[in-house]
Amino acid sequence: MKTPAFTSGITGTVGSTPLVELTRLAENSTVRVFAKLEAYNPGGSIKDRSALEMIRHGIATGRIVPGRSVVVESSSGNLGIGLAQVCAYFGIRFICVVDPRTNVQNIAIMRALGAEVEVVTRTDPVTGEYLPVRIRRVRELAAKLPGGYWPDQYSNPRNPRAHHTTMREIVEALSGPPDLLFCATSSCGTLRGCAEYSRKNGLGIRIVAVDAVGSTIFGNPVGPRLIPGHGAAVRPALYRDGLADEVVHVDDAGAVVGCRRLAGQEAILAGGSSGAVVTALERSLDRIPPGSTCVLVFPDRGERYLDTIYDDDWVRSRFGDISHLWKQDATVMETSAY
Repeated sequence: MKTPAFTSGITGTVGSTPLVELTRLAENSTVRVFAKLEAYNPGGSIKDRSALEMIRHGIATGRIVPGRSVVVESSSGNLGIGLAQVCAYFGIRFICVVDPRTNVQNIAIMRALGAEVEVVTRTDPVTGEYLPVRIRRVRELAAKLPGGYWPDQYSNPRNPRAHHTTMREIVEALSGPPDLLFCATSSCGTLRGCAEYSRKNGLGIRIVAVDAVGSTIFGNPVGPRLIPGHGAAVRPALYRDGLADEVVHVDDAGAVVGCRRLAGQEAILAGGSSGAVVTALERSLDRIPPGSTCVLVFPDRGERYLDTIYDDDWVRSRFGDISHLWKQDATVMETSAY
């Protein structure tokens, strides 16, 4: 019987994203570089995978009942969009708690999909960050609302489980494992899922975690961050020692430069965490064995950053004139091994 050339419902389009060889970022190197373009998920990001996996599991176990339950979650934007889409599809009320750094377009998309969005405006007095306040508010809402349910992307094992498929797709597309995988980390879902799949199947992939300067995930002190999407003010419960073979920390300016370089050289418009991954690769090239195959996971699309990362005035007001950095050859910079 012929396989249908369509899916039943929008959730059937989650996953199976393209793997594209990048021919210019490392054109003076013998290293082959591929990008996993997660922007091709229906909600525009890799978080669609986690959203679908967590909600489907919640429904299957009876913890979520369409029409009666209220899903409440904290998000900087992408997971909120993924959950808004999945909850709309299954007929589930969804409340997303965000903070002022969340992109206005992301909030508009969530609301267009029927989500209720609450913005916390105060930072945590201890850390100076919004995330602890967001989490406290999610707990309050989930506890007081009838049928309230918090998927908790930061500790839910279905989050990393969703990315076993991400890693499997990469291996299948290459007809074998890459030598290195670079992925940005925030909830640790992608990092842990890809690392688990690689090690469970004995693939020997070197996992490089790309974290933000100012993130506490790998034990560094918390600090200010402008660009959402990677890094965290609180170490997620999904974190485990040894998930990453190496960690590269990239600051906000480095993420901007990576995005601009990616757009200019490969004509790919991607988000801030993707730019950080590009910069991490460029800083690592001189240490990667010749002939290696590297895969970069690009979590989301760049249209949601047009008024920040891709806006010259915004960039200049935060970092000064750094345009020369994405118009010249990458400079190898110090990385932190883990």
